[in-house]
Order: sequence, then C-alpha cells, then structure tokens
Amino acid sequence: MDDAENAPQPIAGATGIAARLERTNALLERMLAEVAKTPSTHAIFVDAGYVYASAGLLVAGTEDRRSFDLDAEGLIDAFIDTARTIFADSRLLRVYWYDGARRRIHTPEQQAVAELPDVKVRLGNLNANNQQKGVDSLIRSDLESLARHRAISDAALVGGDEDLVPAVEAAQGYGARVHLWGIEAAEGRNQAEPLLWEVDSQRSFDLDFCRPYVTRRPVTTYENEGAPPPSRDEVRFVGARIAATWLGERGREAMADLLPGHPYLPGGIDQELLVEAEQHLQRSLRGHAVLRRALRDGFWQHLQSQY
Repeated sequence: MDDAENAPQPIAGATGIAARLERTNALLERMLAEVAKTPSTHAIFVDAGYVYASAGLLVAGTEDRRSFDLDAEGLIDAFIDTARTIFADSRLLRVYWYDGARRRIHTPEQQAVAELPDVKVRLGNLNANNQQKGVDSLIRSDLESLARHRAISDAALVGGDEDLVPAVEAAQGYGARVHLWGIEAAEGRNQAEPLLWEVDSQRSFDLDFCRPYVTRRPVTTYENEGAPPPSRDEVRFVGARIAATWLGERGREAMADLLPGHPYLPGGIDQELLVEAEQHLQRSLRGHAVLRRALRDGFWQHLQSQY
C-alpha cells in the first residue's frame, strides 16, 4: 500500500467548525459594539409618603400633610436634575411617584403630579388610620420588572422603609445598581439600617435643598370667636354630617377598620374631624373638651347606625 494512503487525513468538518466560530465571534463583536453605543438608562422611584413625612418634619416641623404644602413638581424637577448630574452618561426613563389614596382614586394633588411629563403615579390604598398599604409591593414590582428586562441600569430610590429591602435585592439580582436617596432627618434616623446596608450608594438632601418646596399653611382664624360657643347638639350634628361624608368617600371597609377602636379615633382621623368641624362651624373647638367629645359622639353614632 502506498505510504500516501496511510498518511493521516484532515478531520472531516474541522474547516466548517472554524468558519462558524469565526462568524460567531464577529457577531458577538458587533453586538458588543452596539451595546457600547447604547446609553445607560436610569429611573427614579419616590415613596411620596416618606417624602411628605420627612420633608414636612424637617422644614415645617410636622408630618401632617394638612399643615403644609409640598411643591411636588418642583421637587421632582430637583430630583431629575440631581440624577442628571450623578448619571451623566445616562438617560431618564421616568420618575415613579408612589402614594396612597382612598380606594386608589387620585386626589386633585395626585392628578396634577400624574399630568407631569416623564412621571408615572402609582397608588396604593390608605386605611382608616391614613396609613399607606401596598406601596412597597408596587415599588418592588416595578423595580424588579425594569431590572429584569434591562430597561434600567441604575435606580434612584427615595424612601426609608425596611420593607423596601426585597425590592433592592430583586433589582440587584438582575444587575441594576440601586442608589438610596433620603431626606435629612430632623432628629435620629428616618431610613432603616437594613435598607442602608443593601444599597449601592447613599445620598441625603438637607434642609437647604428641601426648604424651597415646603410651605407651612397659615393657622386658620375665625371672626366669630367672641360669640357664644355652639351647643353640644349642634356640634354632635356636625360630627354626624362629617361621618356621612367620610363614609361615602371611604366606604364600609374603612369604617369596619375603625369600629374595634370605639370610642377612640386614630390621631390622624381625630385631627381631620376637628379641622373639618371647625370649618363647618367657623369657630375653633380647641380648648372646648366637652364640645370635642360631642363631635366624636356624633361621628361615632352615625357610623354605628350604618353598620
């Protein structure tokens, strides 16, 4: 047999494999080049309840929303400008504004925020104690979804609740970086330590930053303070009238949350009742303990009559 016939032959298909590898490498190089040209994207996630409470306490000395006005549009613009400085080579996807509302129905203030460009308002519920419910889960859902679909590379999270830790972990698990922004605490801390430990960076906005966006409302004065005080029956009737409006706006579920606490009202609702009654009566009830009890009695009597 000829020696040439015994010589090793080239492995079948080796040339084809090499060609395919070369084409694959070229494709990967083109993809990497495209990715390099694609700008990074960031989004801002704002827990409005945290912002109102923290900024109100820092600037106006109170967490009660009825005691001050917040320029949400101006504050959102300031957040966007801050992000533009920090994420210089990144584009803004949008600002997510999370707040609570009765039966998830926008208040006029929330509607105005929703109409702003590049802003998405997401609403959780408010319970009978004016506490937000479902906001943290909305933040987690949005953060995780955007990170999973590579829609964002960086997330600026304005909040402080420990319940946000899973949202941070979920986004980071998909490769997004999460930056925690907060409002300077009037005293102590207003952000949970476990949240501070999980994020990639931290930033705090001080009093000078917040002051332009918070305005304390003037204390209401009444012209008829020198007149005789209203009767207990009159005040009780006003309390029942307010309860009827309250029930119509918030529904039986909110009422059911209140009833186990009878005869006491949560502080926020008690204050709301007092303010509305004073507006109806055009007279301050501060310092009139008997009349304030009559007001609460009227409120409770109407609620119990409807249950």
